[in-house]
Amino acid sequence: MEYQGIIFDFNGTLFFDNDKHVKAWNEISKILRGKEITLKELHTKLNGTPNIQNILYFTDGKATKEDQKKYSQKKEEYYRKFCKEDKDSFHLVDGVCEFFDYLKEKGIPFTIASASIKENIDFFIESFGLDRWIKPEDIIYDDGTYENKIAMFHKAADVIGVDMKDIRIYEDSNSGLKNAYDAGCRQIVAICDKEKEEEFLKRPGVIKTMQDFSFAKEL
Repeated sequence: MEYQGIIFDFNGTLFFDNDKHVKAWNEISKILRGKEITLKELHTKLNGTPNIQNILYFTDGKATKEDQKKYSQKKEEYYRKFCKEDKDSFHLVDGVCEFFDYLKEKGIPFTIASASIKENIDFFIESFGLDRWIKPEDIIYDDGTYENKIAMFHKAADVIGVDMKDIRIYEDSNSGLKNAYDAGCRQIVAICDKEKEEEFLKRPGVIKTMQDFSFAKEL
């Protein structure tokens, strides 16, 4: 299938950082409810969803707007701290830079739609030089105005000026894959571990799976 534009998820797709998010959410979970998150919660409730949604989940929907903002920012402070401490893994996924260069060369529009908040997006732009390829204002992130990731995908499609039926989305989380499909995408590429490929290929809209972007080095 051909595509005319691309939307990338970021965390777990372009940057492998799931362990940092888990550690950060564990800290917030301990503060808000006195216990760590479970593996099931991580995969079914927390991965790929906006921070506010997760905080409401931890508090049974009782967190005030002030608390939502406070703990969202606190979670990301933990996350950025853990990223900086793990210098060996603090880089874009293998082949991402080459793929971005290829897309720019071919004039194929692309952007990022991430459940991260602005402070993290700024952190990624500065740390990875994302503005070499994407205007910072074209990156879609959790600014508190989007109901869910579906809405973010729709906004990203508007930003790159391509109809969703002609867009390829790269995602990694269960919720992200479902949201990409529900947004109307039928060209979804799942970034996953080798042992999960068979499972992910059964998901609606998923046309292929891969572990990284190293293929781009041959383009």
